[in-house]
Amino acid sequence: MSTHNLYMALIHFPVMNRKGMPIGSALTTIDMHDIARASKTFGVKGFYVVTPFADQADLANQVIDHWIKGVGGELNPSRKEALELIRVTATFEEAVQRIQNKEKQTVVTVATSAKYLEGAIPITTLKEKLASNAPHVLVFGTAWGMAEELIDTCDLKLEPIKGSGNYNHLSVRSAASIYLDRITNG
Repeated sequence: MSTHNLYMALIHFPVMNRKGMPIGSALTTIDMHDIARASKTFGVKGFYVVTPFADQADLANQVIDHWIKGVGGELNPSRKEALELIRVTATFEEAVQRIQNKEKQTVVTVATSAKYLEGAIPITTLKEKLASNAPHVLVFGTAWGMAEELIDTCDLKLEPIKGSGNYNHLSVRSAASIYLDRITNG
């Protein structure tokens, strides 16, 4: 049962490389597993893996099939349950459209970043907005984060996660888990 009308999206294009140039990144299957498990734990309704690269989409679907239809699901039913949340799309727009078709409402898109984004809102504000029951999709970038061109299309920007010091370079799966915990609890 979902606690919110919340979805997740993991973007592999357009994202940035370490030099600040837009690129496409390779799929990391552990990100799929861990974000799906966090999504299931915190009541997320669906998790979209977004890659325009056919070979990467094939790999994602092979992993999902192993855990949903194959022996993986028989050996680990809880992993199967989590990976059933994953859908693979070629574009972020396609993911948003699928959510919109399912929910019959406009989807609110929420960009995340390790760096501060102009106009970013605190998690408490996002929690208030989630109470409206409009579907929201929390968007994460791989590599060195989402390209500005994608961030600029999002309706909201979320403040970055702050630790105890200046170091701020979490894995995307860690960031997703922390955001989900802070959004759904306390």
